[in-house]
Formats: sequence, structure tokens, C-alpha cells
Amino acid sequence: MDTLDLVPPGLGPRLPPSNIQAEQALLGALLANNKAYERVSDFLLPEHFADPGHGRIYQAIARRCEQNQVADPVTLRAELEHAGVLAELGGAAYLAQLLAAMVGIINAGDYGRLIHDAWLRRQLIDLGEVMVNDAHGGEPELDGGAQIEKAEQALFNLATKGGAEGKGISFHDALIQAIDLAEKAFRNQGAVSGLDTGLRDLNKRTGGLHKSDLVILAGRPGMGKTALATKIAFGAARAMLANARAETPNAMARECVAIFSLEMSADQLATRLLAEEARVSGDKIRRGEISAKDFDHFVRVSREIADIPLVIDDTPAITLSALRTRCRRLQRTQGLGLVIVDYLQLMRPALGTRPESRVLEISQITQGLKALAKELAVPVLALSQLSRSVESREDKRPQLADLRESGSIEQDADMVMFVYRDEYYLAQREPKITGFERDDKFQEAHEKWQADMQAVYQKAELIIAKQRHGPTGKIDLFFEGEFTRFADLDTIHDH
Repeated sequence: MDTLDLVPPGLGPRLPPSNIQAEQALLGALLANNKAYERVSDFLLPEHFADPGHGRIYQAIARRCEQNQVADPVTLRAELEHAGVLAELGGAAYLAQLLAAMVGIINAGDYGRLIHDAWLRRQLIDLGEVMVNDAHGGEPELDGGAQIEKAEQALFNLATKGGAEGKGISFHDALIQAIDLAEKAFRNQGAVSGLDTGLRDLNKRTGGLHKSDLVILAGRPGMGKTALATKIAFGAARAMLANARAETPNAMARECVAIFSLEMSADQLATRLLAEEARVSGDKIRRGEISAKDFDHFVRVSREIADIPLVIDDTPAITLSALRTRCRRLQRTQGLGLVIVDYLQLMRPALGTRPESRVLEISQITQGLKALAKELAVPVLALSQLSRSVESREDKRPQLADLRESGSIEQDADMVMFVYRDEYYLAQREPKITGFERDDKFQEAHEKWQADMQAVYQKAELIIAKQRHGPTGKIDLFFEGEFTRFADLDTIHDH
């Protein structure tokens, strides 16, 4: 009997959702024709059955079908009797009853989905009970906000791992999508097919930032990772606003760029962006050492860029589940075009998970960011620190092996970029006077150092070490340290 309709709400205790008739009909269909297994094998598991005995029969059928063996009442009887399954269900005659319960082999997929749906509802009831117990103090170490995150993570896990069917598409449909992308790139010759980064040479090398991609931007401290990420964020947000206003003047952007700044506060990040755009030193702004003219210019630029669609979230040590929830909310309410995380080593894994090591923890985070990029169909740019092994080499240009917990980061990323500035290391190697006078040897060394500094002054390298869909290589950029500002190397007078 189907317990979904046993007792109306309010008239007595309600039993967990189940559909025993559908379970019997499906098992009968499988026993009658093993090819029916193909209709449910990609989403139905033994634990989805409300009756444990039915689940064990399904498991036995599945095992034989996957080994290309016949699964029928004759071949299964001995195995199920030995395991005690048939005794629990009323004896060997139960297999014949299942065959009699079969309505039609063609309906096997529908029966499977009914069974799976009832299982999902039972899981939701269990989650609801856990939420109620937690709210009553079942886990006193979790405050209200943490309990919400835990519940959201549990629901997300159920939604992703309990999906009834994979979303496979035919090769024909995949080809249509590929042609659409190619057509977009063809029509945008000279422009970008993905999301504009605000850097011409990077756009040319990568075609912009593409949907569903996880991009890692890494570098040692002081190299300018955050400055480059904010440059890309600002360039993408500005392009979004320009696209909206190309159709309707004064329109607001239909998408936004979300920056999750785990290291800097929102006002610090806004000051940096404003200093870069206004060409006023951020350090002087913080110390109040700017002229009235510079301050007026600073305020005027702030008004000009106020409509740029940037959202800054400076929650420290944000969890993966909280980040996912906020991104979903932004996509629903404002539209989401790009997610930037600064930086992933400061994130925490999903609430309720306890990875055994830091490597596994970072692996969970990068896998979660890649899953987020695919789920929301937006590029995710995550900043990452490099290990100190870089400092021990003569050539300090980063390599993939220098990524902290590099295995998972390198594996999950669609593109890995390193930012490197020779000027940073050369400045630390300035010859020092060892005596009271500048002898010829010192003078020669200092002149050579000055020549080396001049050669790399205000230059940076963006090294594309991995790109799943395109070439790797090096891009030269202009870097203005006073404003922590990156730009295309040969267009400094245009900015």
C-alpha cells in the first residue's frame, strides 16, 4: 500500500513516504527482462528502497546484470535464500509474486523515479529532524548562523548527490552548443568570446574568462596578486556595464562581479580600486597626505565609477557552503558574471566536514569552487599562495609544483596563472656599502644593479602555466607600484 496517502495531515502520526507497489512493480519488471535495468541503473541505488528486502533483491539483480549474467527467479533464489532475504519476505514464492506485480517493462524508468522521489522525501524529513534538534541545542557549539550553514550544506549535498538522473546531452546537441560558441567568437573577431579581463594581451591569449572555468592566480607575497585580481574584476564589471548601456543609456548592468576578500576589508579594497582609477597613491590616502586638488579628483572619480557592478564580501575565513549560498543569492537577485576569491588558503571547507589533512582540506575547497563554477555557469578566479620553495632557487619564476597543496589545485583548475616581478627581488639585492668610502668595486656593482633595475622597472610577467583550452606562455604587463596598478605594457599613456 502506498503510504503517501495513509493519514491526512493533523489526523494522526504520518509514516515516512514510500511506494511499495512501485518497488514491487520495478523488481518484477527487472526479473522479467534484465534490459529494464538500463532504465534505472544511472540513478537508483539499493538504499533508495523503503523496504530493505527489496533493496537487497535489487542489489543482487544489479550485480548480475553488470556482470552480463542472467538475473531471474531461478538464478537468484539460492543466493537470496542463503542471505536470508526471502525468509524475511515470506519465502521463495515472493519472487513469483514480484513477477505477478509487474505492470509493464516499459514503465521501469517511471517506477524507479517514484522510488527515488520517496527516498528524497525521507531524507528531507531526516534533515528536518536534525535541524529541529540542533535548534533545540543538540549541538551547543553551533550558533544560529552556523546551523544555517550546516543545513544549507546538507541540502546541497542531497541535491547534488541525490539527483535522480545525470544531465547528459546527445552529441548532436553538444555540437550545436560548440557551433554557437564558435559563431560568437567569429562575430567578435578582434574582441573576446569570454568575459573581458580589462587586459588586452590576456584577452588575446585566453579569449577572456570563460563560463564554468576555475582560474587560479598565484604568486608569492608582494607580487601583486590582489592588485591584478582587482584589475580583472574592475575590467569585467566595466564591460558588463558598457554592454548594458550599449542598448539602453543609463541602464544598470544585468550581472555583477562578486569579490570575496578574506584578507582585506571592503573599505580597503574599495580604496585600492579608487586609488588605481584616480591615480592617487593609496598610501597617501590612508595617511591623509593628499592635496585638496587630489581629494576633489578622488571624489569625482568615485562618483564616475559608482555604478560599476561590483559586490565585495569581506567575511573572514568564509566557508565553502556560505560562499556557495551567497553566490546563488547574487545570481538570483542581481545576476552573476564572475566570482573572485582572495585567497583560497584562507577559506574553510564546508561546515560539518573534517578533512584529515590540509591537503585534503584544500582539495575539498578547489573541488567545491570548480563545482560552483559549473553549477552557476560563471568563471571563478581564485587567488593562491605559493610555497617558499621559490625563494631557494636562482630563477624565482614560479612553477606549477610551487603551488601550496599543488596536486589538487593544479588538477581542478582549468587555467593556472602566476604573477612575477623581477623588480621585487632585485630591489632586495641592492649592493651595500661595506667601508667608509665608495670604492671602484662597489661603484661598478651598484651601476650594474641600477642597469638591471632599469631594465625591469615597472614591468611584470603573467605566466600562464596551464590552460586547458589554449596555449601557455608569458604575457608582459606594466606595473605601477605607487598605485598598485597593472595595465598593458605598451599603453601606459592611455591610462
